[in-house]
Amino acid sequence: MTGLFQIGDKLLQAQDMPSLLKRYQLMPQFLRGVIVDQAIASFSCSDEERQSAVENFLAQHQLTAPEAKEAWLRQQNMTVEELQEMAVRPLLIEKFKQETWRPKVDNYFLTRKASLDHVVYSLVRTKNPALANELYFRILEGEQSFAEVARDFSEGPESKSGGLLGPVPLSQPHPAISKLLSVSQPNQLWTPRPLAEWMVIIRLEKFMPAQLDESMRLHLINELFESWLAQQVSQIGPLQPLSSVSSIS
Repeated sequence: MTGLFQIGDKLLQAQDMPSLLKRYQLMPQFLRGVIVDQAIASFSCSDEERQSAVENFLAQHQLTAPEAKEAWLRQQNMTVEELQEMAVRPLLIEKFKQETWRPKVDNYFLTRKASLDHVVYSLVRTKNPALANELYFRILEGEQSFAEVARDFSEGPESKSGGLLGPVPLSQPHPAISKLLSVSQPNQLWTPRPLAEWMVIIRLEKFMPAQLDESMRLHLINELFESWLAQQVSQIGPLQPLSSVSSIS
């Protein structure tokens, strides 16, 4: 009998698997795995890379002792060969990611740079326009520091930090604040301006532009990979069992 699995006293047919994967919330993970396996099928690694990957896997899972390894294999119902394939898989995925997206990182970085740049800025907010103007001039003329004004008068949670916020991505604050910070010079104090129900005073403390170093490259490659993978998963319709080979021939 084909297409039949037994778990304890329960018999499962192959066509039961999609509904079970969905019930146990494993379908997205399953589809991701299948798509990735197809993508890395043409990639390989050297004997040295394979040995290193297996050794790292065993060390990471505390399986260097033969008895621990054998117990783990029994628990996972896996063979030594299947363990080796599992250990090598991340290396093959990384090779796939590097070959596919490393050449595209420079251009992608430029499109993402605004959201990758970070800023430190100070903020005071109040619902009283007259008070906002008075506080602005106190700061401008040095009568009080920005931190003192924020602690004493700001009506938001930033009062607890003396008005200081960040480092945060430039895209994280309100769009109007982000736009202001993007054209600011360090220590530039902006006159009070309305924002929703508030009057806000803004000062850029520090601008930290994103750098396309190796760490950023790896981050963006992973981002592109995850975006591609999510798109691939979204394009797959409901899994339907094939009743026979003739139905697709």
